[in-house]
Amino acid sequence: MPRTDTILILFNILYNTLMKYLYETHMHTSEVSACASSTAEEQVYAYKNKGYAGIIVTDHFINGYSTCPVYLSWARKMKHILSGYEKAKIVGDKCGLDVFLGWEFTIKGSDFLTYGLDSDFLLSNPNIDKLAIEDYSDLVRKHGGYLAQAHPYRDRPYIEFKSPVAHRLIDGIEVCNALDTFESNAKALAFAKRHDLPMQAGSDSHNAKTPYRCGVELDKKASSIHDIIEALKAKKAIPFTS
Repeated sequence: MPRTDTILILFNILYNTLMKYLYETHMHTSEVSACASSTAEEQVYAYKNKGYAGIIVTDHFINGYSTCPVYLSWARKMKHILSGYEKAKIVGDKCGLDVFLGWEFTIKGSDFLTYGLDSDFLLSNPNIDKLAIEDYSDLVRKHGGYLAQAHPYRDRPYIEFKSPVAHRLIDGIEVCNALDTFESNAKALAFAKRHDLPMQAGSDSHNAKTPYRCGVELDKKASSIHDIIEALKAKKAIPFTS
């Protein structure tokens, strides 16, 4: 075998061994989240430039800080909720960034990142925005979804309970949120360890100019949101921040 071929093979082996795939688990678009200031397109290019392999779009659901008009029918509300993801997906397909669907569900000010479900689930379950956490958790898991509490120790006037829900109600927990304090994140980490919960980090990005990076690191490229879910459950998705 020619020496150049041997070097190339060794380089590919080394590259594949060292290669890590970065995924954002928590971000917003201005199309759907009223608190966001960057569009889906702007966010996608920002994440691509930061070296991410993919993002999970987690815009606020209609029971959170959403731009969705209250007078719409359920079907039109869900179309609006999905619009940030759908725009991001189109841009991501063009520039080579994988885009997956999620949403941030709010109950009494506490937020829950929901993964692994789709438009059929939303259209088939009208008025889920009124559910208590126990019922929402049961419904999400019944349909094969994944539920992680975001920034569980965030202290804001609008948050009724400034601590995690019962660990049996969630599949995982955000132990590092880039917008939270070190103390809040440390408490979340301690809670996750105490209850042996899968951990994740998230930038909670609302603006494409966000200077930091958070998320989870995978050894293999995810072909679907379910690959990320499985990695989280197996604790093979490593939280990172920089």
